[in-house]
Amino acid sequence: MLETERYADAAELLRFLLKCEVQDPRHYDEWGALLNWLNEAFPASSQPPEKPREVQAEEEEGFARRRAEMKFAEDKGYAERLLQTVTEKPLSEHTFLALEQLSFIQAPEIDETLRKWLESGSHHPVLEFRVLQTLRKRGGSGSVELPRAEEHIGIDIESVPLGQEDFPAAVQNVLDRVAQEAQVHNPALFYFAQEFWYQFIMGVYGTSDYRSILSEVDASLDVWAAALHKTVTESLQGNRADEEIRTAYGITDSLRLRFEQAYRSMKQFAARGAMF
Repeated sequence: MLETERYADAAELLRFLLKCEVQDPRHYDEWGALLNWLNEAFPASSQPPEKPREVQAEEEEGFARRRAEMKFAEDKGYAERLLQTVTEKPLSEHTFLALEQLSFIQAPEIDETLRKWLESGSHHPVLEFRVLQTLRKRGGSGSVELPRAEEHIGIDIESVPLGQEDFPAAVQNVLDRVAQEAQVHNPALFYFAQEFWYQFIMGVYGTSDYRSILSEVDASLDVWAAALHKTVTESLQGNRADEEIRTAYGITDSLRLRFEQAYRSMKQFAARGAMF
């Protein structure tokens, strides 16, 4: 959250964590110190928003659109430099800022360049998803073929979700399942799980893993929820607790292989680096 300048969200999360019960009291000191720093460095983060977030988002988008259009009107090479930031330069926060501006600029070469880049080879899967979102925001249509090491993925541009609420219900159901288990013993875990989960969903969008998550079978829900719980638990606490987690989610011997496959997919994604 801090890396993407979501200071108000970070402060809100820290205030929640300070209300949770944790085994190690040192966490309170760390969270409290970070919250104090946020409040001093970014005073607005400690104040409740004066306007609904939906209104704020619309106003921010309108400002970003006008700014991008103005820069392009003044400099016709601006779009080309933004495209180079996305397709040629190292991945950074500037990459996503460039994509945001590209979604507002009316230049035909943008769509063609982004499509060719997507189909040219394997890139970070979350960046690929963000590029797909940009194409949809620009009114793109048709399909794009994404080459992956394991499979070739055909994506319908017009079906790409633009926000978390646009994903099928099964995606949220996995999170809800984790929330049921985490709220008893480790309520803070759910917030980290939520952050990682949607990164992972963007990364596997359109793949066989994604289709498995959307399965209407209850066992699939348990498998992915258990794998998510285990992955985040290891990241936060460094312990595995395999048997305890499998028992909590009803992962029987018949589901053990599917659970291990889901867990391996998440670990492979995490190894590539999630982008919060």
